[in-house]
Amino acid sequence: MSWFSNLFSPKVGIDLGTTNVLVFIPGKGIVLNEPSVVAISDDNKILAVGQEAKHMIGRTPDNIRAYRPMKDGVIADYRVTEAMLRYFLKKALGRWNIFKPEVMVSVPAGVTSTERRAVIEAALKAGARNAYVVKEPILAAIGAGIPIYEPRGHMIVDIGGGTIDVAVISLGGIVAANSVKCAGNRIDAAIVDYAKKHSNLSIGDKTAEDIKITIGSALPLEEEMVLAIKGRDTQSGLPRTVEMKSNELVSAMARELREMIKAIKDVFQDTPPELAADIIDQGIILTGGTSQLRNFAELVRRRTGVKAKVADSALFCVAKGTGIALEHLNTYKRSIITKR
Repeated sequence: MSWFSNLFSPKVGIDLGTTNVLVFIPGKGIVLNEPSVVAISDDNKILAVGQEAKHMIGRTPDNIRAYRPMKDGVIADYRVTEAMLRYFLKKALGRWNIFKPEVMVSVPAGVTSTERRAVIEAALKAGARNAYVVKEPILAAIGAGIPIYEPRGHMIVDIGGGTIDVAVISLGGIVAANSVKCAGNRIDAAIVDYAKKHSNLSIGDKTAEDIKITIGSALPLEEEMVLAIKGRDTQSGLPRTVEMKSNELVSAMARELREMIKAIKDVFQDTPPELAADIIDQGIILTGGTSQLRNFAELVRRRTGVKAKVADSALFCVAKGTGIALEHLNTYKRSIITKR
């Protein structure tokens, strides 16, 4: 019977990120991982969503806009987010799309009740039968395999495109948390700035992201990596190629990295001493795409004095967490914020 009812009410977990949307279906795993980008025409028609729309960023004629409806982890454009969710649900469910799914969506730890309601409304309007909203650090912890119901303190740091979410979790709840709007996208913006100021080179966000992934590091490297970067000369207006080195990027990103480390330190100050002792024993778990920046874990260790490690498949922890929580709804009921 449970198989039958499961069949007619598919469960879908959505990691609704500023840069990427991941969709997880229990039993299948991650079925979709696409950029949270939508291309819109002047007359407000939605032309493309996800990967197809991302290819259009910075390459569209004036009458088409490709942009991200999520800003800093929350909905900035409600109508477009709803359309994006509908598209991803339809694509993920395929032929089971006739049945309305139970949907669980992740939100940043610092989300307001209004922002939370907006996510639920968007999911229901996009075709969900029920919508649950859970804070990202809880889902990241579940997805990283942390036993969140133990009476022990675990610190999880989830760094995506829009926000860094830091939380200390014990007995299934968040004891201390902080959410700061400084993460991957701000690092990309810093690289764009740096190229403009130091090389008179104008580059786009996508190029900046590629630079960060290819040669970026949170700490200076002994053996520097070098990358040739193509862009437009800000003075002559003509295309030009310059070389950029890893250690230049370290200084370019310094301010953003400091802000991210401060977010972690601030949570330590609010953590009860017993739990702080647990965290020293177990270390800090890093999840999210931006946690994969070279040497970021080592930077955290140097600045906080606590060992840090990047979780396995860090990018997928939140999405996996939604899937696990959906499969064991009764177990995780206490950690689930809201349901409609």
